[in-house]
Amino acid sequence: MIGIVYLGNNPQTEERLKYIPGRLVQLTKTYKDAATACAPHVRNEHFLVFFEKNVRTEDITAITYLRKKCSNIYIILLTEPLSGEERDVYQKCGINDTLSVNASVTELNKKIQFISDRESIMFDDQVSKKHILHFKIPLWKRLFDIFFSGLAIIILSPVFIITAIAIKLESPGPVLFKSKRVGTNYTVFNFLKFRSMYSDAENRLKEVSKEAGNQYAEKEEPVEESHATITAPLGDEAEQAMLAMGMESDMMISDDEVMLVGDDFVVAESDFTKQKEEEINNAFVKIENDPRVTKVGRFIRKYSIDELPQLFNILKGDMSIVGNRPLPLYEAEKLTIDSSIDRFMAPAGLTGLWQVEERGKGGLMSAEERKQLDITYGRTYNFLLDMKIIFRTLTAFIQKENV
Repeated sequence: MIGIVYLGNNPQTEERLKYIPGRLVQLTKTYKDAATACAPHVRNEHFLVFFEKNVRTEDITAITYLRKKCSNIYIILLTEPLSGEERDVYQKCGINDTLSVNASVTELNKKIQFISDRESIMFDDQVSKKHILHFKIPLWKRLFDIFFSGLAIIILSPVFIITAIAIKLESPGPVLFKSKRVGTNYTVFNFLKFRSMYSDAENRLKEVSKEAGNQYAEKEEPVEESHATITAPLGDEAEQAMLAMGMESDMMISDDEVMLVGDDFVVAESDFTKQKEEEINNAFVKIENDPRVTKVGRFIRKYSIDELPQLFNILKGDMSIVGNRPLPLYEAEKLTIDSSIDRFMAPAGLTGLWQVEERGKGGLMSAEERKQLDITYGRTYNFLLDMKIIFRTLTAFIQKENV
């Protein structure tokens, strides 16, 4: 709950503030007392300060002092109408808002309620920002990443050179493939790989997905036709939308079913929820026997050579050696619900828990299983677990499936 502080010497204002329902207003006479009253404590982290206008020079001193001492306050100036010059002066020294000095109890209470309802966006201070989830990589993990990636780049430099030449000889286009990926804290960065596909591969994704099949997509089940009638009358727009979809207006639904009516559709809430869940489950795109892959691409994918340029991402700090795989934008945008956020509150990595769990088994993994393993790693990772994953990656780096 936001704390309320009044700074001024107006008995009428003090009397009105005493009648604010459900609020205890601290009355102060000096700006130093007001600063003390606004010190954060257990119940109140933010404070709304009603500042009664007085002599301009004294007001500027008081407001400047409050701003310097308190980062968790929202100051409302109680005043008569201000001139343009006065308004500029008070805004520059730190006033957030103004209200009539003769505002009624109702008006004061409405202003307090308005600020309270928008507390998270009204207070631009570190107290608010500390509540935002933000992952910061531990020092031990960052030092290991720098050492390991730097050493690996030096040792594998001949492989880099040979692979680059092979890619250039087989097909035109750049050696490296850059794509926007979403990593830790939903940060977007340029993700590096050796190009393993033809240059127009991204443009053919939808076409190939239909022909080759998405490994993670669930099979569609036939939808039974409903024979129930809508007992409650629909409006003209809803009825027209139903007719446009070939639905009859005398169809029935159960009494407890909720219908969602959009600009061009009418759908049962349960069906809409199911559709959204399926979209989230099918967010990961992985295609078997992808015809967009070159011959060199198949080889470097089989032995994970295409992933080596990510060592530069790791050296730069975009990724870690071990973590959750960074996702393309079209996949990440479907994983923003509460149950998926935890996978992004962890390091983005070159290899991770789900890779070693399924890669060596040659089995298929559902999107939900993959997501849950990512969340598990984010909540439990430590140095020993990272070493275990690295060891298992080195022993199972040859993919059994041709993807």
